[in-house]
This record gives sequence, C-alpha cells and structure tokens, in this order.
Amino acid sequence: MKCIGLLGGSFNPAHSGHRRLSLHAIRALGLDEVWWLVSPGNPLKPRAGMAPFAARLASARKMARHAPIRASAVEARLKTRYTADTLGKLPRLYPRHRFVWLMGADNLAQFHQWERWRDIARQVPIAVIARPGYDRLARASPAMSWLRRAVRPAGQAKNWTRWRLPALVLLRFRPDTTSATSLRAADPGWHRRFPDARRTSLSTPPPPFP
Repeated sequence: MKCIGLLGGSFNPAHSGHRRLSLHAIRALGLDEVWWLVSPGNPLKPRAGMAPFAARLASARKMARHAPIRASAVEARLKTRYTADTLGKLPRLYPRHRFVWLMGADNLAQFHQWERWRDIARQVPIAVIARPGYDRLARASPAMSWLRRAVRPAGQAKNWTRWRLPALVLLRFRPDTTSATSLRAADPGWHRRFPDARRTSLSTPPPPFP
C-alpha cells in the first residue's frame, strides 16, 4: 500500500507555500507522495482572476519538480466538481493506495461550506496544517465543533492509516508566507509564462501518475 496525501486547490498559481506544506506533511505523516489535485473550478472561489486550468496545472507541475509531489488533472478527467465525489472514486481507481486529506487552517475555517463536508471526514483522515491568522477561526468553526472529538494527537500522526474515521490531526511547522493572492497582485499575467500549457494538460500526465 502507498500512503498518499491529497492537497486540493486552484493553484492559481502554485507556489513555494504549497511545496513547503507538502514536504512537511510527507515527513509528519510518513507519506510516500503528495498529490496536488488541481481543481478545474473551485465552487467557493470567484471565476474572475482565475487563470486557465492548463496554466495552473503547468505551474503546479513546475513547482512540484524534484520532490515526491505530483500535480494531477484527475478531477478534470473524472469530471468531479466536489471533493466528496473525487474521494468516492479515487479508492476504486487506486485500491492499493491509502489517502489522507491535507488542508490549511484557512480551509478548515470554511470547511462547513464544502459540499457534503461530513462525508469527506468519513471517507479519509484529515491533516490540518496551521496557518498564521487562521488558527482561531479554524478552532471556532462549525466543522471543528463537529470534529472536535475526532482530533488525534500530533505525536501519533504517522498512525493515520489505523485511525477510525472521522479523524483529524493538527500539524504545526514554520510556514512559508507566500500566497497566490500576493503573487497575482505582483504579476497579474503570470499564466502567460506557460505558453505550452496546453501540451501539459489532460492528455499528458507524468507516468505513472493519474
């Protein structure tokens, strides 16, 4: 069995914060790889300012180079709009893989807005990485109120494959303060640096990854 962390997002663009979070999760959870699930369209984010999917996927693949991180177009190929639907299909596609969902504290703060968020918590363990400015909101969120009894000690994080669901672990490390918002503000046309993005889209994923 391979142990895989799943990090979903728009990756608009992918940046060093995504990479640092993923590498920390690999160490803390004893993962073989982290898969970046590049969303074709995040229902909770406005379309304005969203770069084309192919450019976002290309930026993620570039940022993931030379690391046990793989950027995936699997949601576009499965045509899944919601995380709960993706998680329902991945175990059937990859029966020899075990999955844990990764998210920042900012996402936990709004997790109750996700479609069928309780189903997500019943499908996979969740590892939440602390993010400055969001920890208090995350701990006070409706989702955390429901998940509070499911919290596991951070010192037992590598045992996640044996946890009974729902299960959640809070991880802390020195974060990278880079944000996609600030990168877009500094360079609104960043996606134009990927003129060959279409060649790296759905038809040519790096083998043997989805």
